[in-house]
Amino acid sequence: MELKSNSQKSIGIVSGGGQFPILCAKAAAARGYKVYALCHKGETSKELDEYCVKSKWVHLGQLGKLISFFKRHNIDKVFFAGTIKKTRLFVDVRPDLRALGLWKSMKGHLDDSILRLVAAELEKEGIEVVSPTIFLEELILPKGVLTKKRPTKEQMADIEFGYGIAKKVGDLDIGQCIVVKDKVVLAVEAIEGTDETIKRGGQLAKGGAVVVKVCKPGQDTRFDLPSIGLKTIETMIEAGADVLAAEAGLSLFFDKEDSLKLADKAGICVIGI
Repeated sequence: MELKSNSQKSIGIVSGGGQFPILCAKAAAARGYKVYALCHKGETSKELDEYCVKSKWVHLGQLGKLISFFKRHNIDKVFFAGTIKKTRLFVDVRPDLRALGLWKSMKGHLDDSILRLVAAELEKEGIEVVSPTIFLEELILPKGVLTKKRPTKEQMADIEFGYGIAKKVGDLDIGQCIVVKDKVVLAVEAIEGTDETIKRGGQLAKGGAVVVKVCKPGQDTRFDLPSIGLKTIETMIEAGADVLAAEAGLSLFFDKEDSLKLADKAGICVIGI
């Protein structure tokens, strides 16, 4: 897919951590785009520089620098990619005046609310925020069972039960993942992230846990899509969880081949729902 109305064939990335920004930048560069990256100190990998014509490193919360960087290089389209550890909001954030104004205007500091407001600030400056999947549609999780192991009747009942609960939690913009067993909710994701949620749920389940991860209702799919990958499977093995169910068409699946190989070896079921 090509971007419309981009005569420069340039694209900007607001980058967090993990491999997603690198994969996006690599794919965009391979299609002839000049990539400009706004990188977050302590989160973004230095490897991203390899695929960018220009990078700017900032602290979390420096919204004014983010906007001025893209405007200085005449970038009119950007996407958000990568993770920001939510716990950093309490220990390592340096908001500038523009970010402070946004922060104070919010009734609650929820994930989607913050990102929507940042996107709105960019768009006020003539910078359109687009989906990061435009270059990597192959990462989107397909529907159906992806592993040799299929869910049992009881596990499917847990998946259906967990899906409904996870959607309600997501509607409150709290988290995207829950852990269930025998139609009992064992853990709900909040600020700690998916891996810690799985560990906590697995400890309580003592084997046989079902992990359900969904896209929040009304989620702005330009950012914060649910994702799974090799680390998710490794955490499930550590936690003794048996099933990973994620929302098909709206979730990202990283390291798919290696993840499914490890899941098959461990007897874990992975399913797109």
